[in-house]
Amino acid sequence: MAPANPSVAPRIQPSGATGVLVLADGTILWGIGYGAAGAAVGEICFNTSMTGYQEILTDPSYAGQIVTFTFPHIGNVGANPEDMERGVHGALGAITRELPTSPSNFRSVQTLPAWMAEQGVIGLAGIDTRALTRRIRDAGAPNGAIAHNAQGKFDIDELLAMARSWSGLEGLDLAKDVSRTDTGAWTGGAWTLGHGYAKAGGGARPHVVAIDYGAKDNIFRNLVKAGARVTVVPATATLDEVLSQDPDGVFLSNGPGDPAATGDYAVPVIKGLLERDIPLFGICLGHQMLGLAVGAKTVKMHQGHRGANHPVQRADDGVVEITSMNHGFAIDAATLPEGVVETHKSLFDGSNCGIAITGKKAFSVQYHPEASPGPQDSFYLFEKFVGGLK
Repeated sequence: MAPANPSVAPRIQPSGATGVLVLADGTILWGIGYGAAGAAVGEICFNTSMTGYQEILTDPSYAGQIVTFTFPHIGNVGANPEDMERGVHGALGAITRELPTSPSNFRSVQTLPAWMAEQGVIGLAGIDTRALTRRIRDAGAPNGAIAHNAQGKFDIDELLAMARSWSGLEGLDLAKDVSRTDTGAWTGGAWTLGHGYAKAGGGARPHVVAIDYGAKDNIFRNLVKAGARVTVVPATATLDEVLSQDPDGVFLSNGPGDPAATGDYAVPVIKGLLERDIPLFGICLGHQMLGLAVGAKTVKMHQGHRGANHPVQRADDGVVEITSMNHGFAIDAATLPEGVVETHKSLFDGSNCGIAITGKKAFSVQYHPEASPGPQDSFYLFEKFVGGLK
């Protein structure tokens, strides 16, 4: 079956179609379903990464989203338990040009479609992903419903109603839905080939309390690698609950949804920590939370940044880091107040990618320094944070 092109909207179902994507504007894209059966509705975004699809699909920051992969061959290395970013998936679905092939990698324990079926993630292949990506770039990320049925039975009117009635990500707080619900010590360290994940080191270590707005586990592993002892608390933890852990520093994690909505309960906590001069380090949503706490504003981006090849420039020395990104909202640099400096910016569109608060040990970045796309350009941020604690 030829790839479905989003420039057309056929109501007639092609022979052999077992999957479909219905956009809110009425566009219908037929394809081959794989992974989990059923239907889901969310924002259609795209990711330009060539590898790391399992980490992407299990990143809680993708809650409420359906990921279009621009690289045509997704699934070639299969799936394995070590490459999960969280125990549950983040993304609702995956859209690919080709059906995943049989895996060819010594670490694979199952095919991508089988793993997705277990995780409840819907797959759709046979789509002209380049055309869909151009559509998102031109018109912004649309709402849509994705569905997979082995018998090819679909209620298009119902799927269209789902897409049109979904509220979208603006104003939506999803952090509470993907956050851990209890407080506990984090024990795992960084992964190495042939050894798996390291154990957390013993001895006296600075204590970092990490607020989980939908964190990737590899962030906690990198904090451990940098020398910290880590305790994770829920997104809704109060200031008193955070302080009761006697932190040397507090980490603000990544997560999904609209930062302004999550800020209703997160910002007062962060303001309280700033008033007490407790060192802070934020990533992605945590970066936006810190920005809101100091009085800046956040904005919904036209298409967002999602991929492992995003160049970011440091303001202090001009060095460019190649970073991994996954965000659809950003801090509006024009709203940064006096005493807050922009430390990093995107070389793709000039959007803000980092801030620091003058006179305090508080800084954050929009990208993911734990993701290590190629060289570990940004691991220094973990060392800077942990090294600066008492």
